[in-house]
Amino acid sequence: MPLTQCRECQQDVSTEAKSCPHCGAPFPAQKEWKGTGFDWKTKTTLYGYPLVHIAFGRDAHNKIRVAKGVIAIGQFGIGLITIAQFGVGILFGFGQFMLGFTAIAQFAIAGLFGAGQFATGYIAIGQFAIGYYALAQMGFAKYIWSTANKDPEAIEFFEQLWVTVKSFLSI
Repeated sequence: MPLTQCRECQQDVSTEAKSCPHCGAPFPAQKEWKGTGFDWKTKTTLYGYPLVHIAFGRDAHNKIRVAKGVIAIGQFGIGLITIAQFGVGILFGFGQFMLGFTAIAQFAIAGLFGAGQFATGYIAIGQFAIGYYALAQMGFAKYIWSTANKDPEAIEFFEQLWVTVKSFLSI
């Protein structure tokens, strides 16, 4: 394995090294390393946050890039509206693991409405759901419509919710 000098500490390192064993610099054999992935922000801001921030991968210090904006898009994100694998969507979040006022995700932890394989919220819809009103295969709720429980108030609530959604979408 050929050796070269680390661009940060000048110690000998393998040309194949992913990090310097002496100083921890990422990809030390490269003359310059700006990270991986992508990071883009709009120039327009709202209260100091970009209107849109798209970020994924790692930065030049090998830290995970986190999208932080009014609209945040990335592997990790925090914003009013967030589309991310893991994130916090203050008003709305969509992704694999999401926390927010409303959330649609595999794991949706929401205050008002959560939908996903595992969902929580005042209204929760999922394979497993916890909420005040829940529509689920299994779950816990004051009013639940599930394979084991068919609470009449839950059935009426979700049927009315569906009518409202259909009329809103003009279906």
